[in-house]
Amino acid sequence: MKLKYIVPVLLLALFTSCSSDDDNDIPPVNEVEDLIKVKDITNDTHTIELYTKSGKFYTGHNDISIRIMDNSDKKYVESATISWNPMMQMETMSHSCPKSEVSKVTGKNTVYNGTIVYQMTGMNGSGWSLKLTYTIDNQEYEAEDTITVLQSDKQNVTTVTGSDDTRYILALIEPSTPKIAVNDITVGLYKMENMMMFPVVENYTIALDPRMPSMDNHSSPNNQDLAYDSTQQMYNGKLSLTMSGYWVLNLKLIDDKDTVLKGEDITDSHTQSSLYLEIEF
Repeated sequence: MKLKYIVPVLLLALFTSCSSDDDNDIPPVNEVEDLIKVKDITNDTHTIELYTKSGKFYTGHNDISIRIMDNSDKKYVESATISWNPMMQMETMSHSCPKSEVSKVTGKNTVYNGTIVYQMTGMNGSGWSLKLTYTIDNQEYEAEDTITVLQSDKQNVTTVTGSDDTRYILALIEPSTPKIAVNDITVGLYKMENMMMFPVVENYTIALDPRMPSMDNHSSPNNQDLAYDSTQQMYNGKLSLTMSGYWVLNLKLIDDKDTVLKGEDITDSHTQSSLYLEIEF
């Protein structure tokens, strides 16, 4: 073989070898980076992995990520339809709680996401179970297990009965990391239709009056009542926090006919609403 043919062949072999080495050096993408596994729920076919940012479930609003691993080849499922049903088993009754649909996370191959609002917990976090029903390649599966739901330090969820005799659940979603500023505040509002159904309440208003009990119950400027956002299906407003510490977020729940269903104005003689959430930072 002439030299002019040998050199290109050697260069091609070297390039191919380097390209192969470079490909092998690319680390696999970690699609649950910055998340901590809470629990595995297993059946004979799959392992369902549950993740949150804290690695735990707490009373209040929980943002939950899910992956399904095939037990036979340890590969993660990239195409599934998932639904879930959280259940609280009490001594004389059982009930569910507000929950979203589960959907595929945009830009990720194996991660699904949804939210659950746990409105209470039992002793030592007991009482709750989670059942997942999912379909892969037209085959339906189920998996279920008990879960631990810990009590949050502050009241980030509350259940009240309005003057219309309807049970409402309010859950604080944002700010998750409050700061001395005018914060975006987001609250989920649901009604208890029955023991299993907790639909989102639309087009109400949540009036906001934050106070610091330890500082003469002073309020703050530039707060904005929460209004319904149909895209998010949540209530958004502005929360002004002028200093760090413990704040009571006094609320009034107002329906679409401007009737106050729960909560009161704050005065010198009435220092806290019967409807409230808490923040401390």
